[in-house]
Amino acid sequence: MARGNQREKSREKNLKQQAEAKHKNTMTGSEYQRAKENAAAIMREKQRLADERRAAAAAQEAKKK
Repeated sequence: MARGNQREKSREKNLKQQAEAKHKNTMTGSEYQRAKENAAAIMREKQRLADERRAAAAAQEAKKK
């Protein structure tokens, strides 16, 4: 019955990992909000740069015609 014991051990390990995954968020509400705002600011900056590159490419394309 070695296989049954292996299955049990694997099941216990998996349950432990799932329990730990549920408690990963250790930030308070204000810290979480600040992190979200920081991530949003970074994404807005990336989007602005992408829009500028797109506009420059469109201008370059219009110049060629």
